[in-house]
Amino acid sequence: APPKRYRIGELARHTGLTRQTLHNYTRWGLIQEAEWTPGGHRLYDEAVFPRLSSILRLRKQHTVEEIKAILDPTPANADRSECDTPDQAGGN
Repeated sequence: APPKRYRIGELARHTGLTRQTLHNYTRWGLIQEAEWTPGGHRLYDEAVFPRLSSILRLRKQHTVEEIKAILDPTPANADRSECDTPDQAGGN
């Protein structure tokens, strides 16, 4: 059977978060849609639920940028103003 996909309204019902909050989390890169419907609606997979639980726990004490860095500790989440320093340029 194909994996279950959830539309934003279903996520809102299951989590108690508003549709706008879920859209914001997507736009800010905290959660990611798994695919899109032919009509252009976002679809999320099961992995979004534990991630949302982590976000809800972390948002009590952290900013969005801090949460992104905690959940996805990669150089891509570094502060943009630091990305143009020579040490991070990667050139010779």
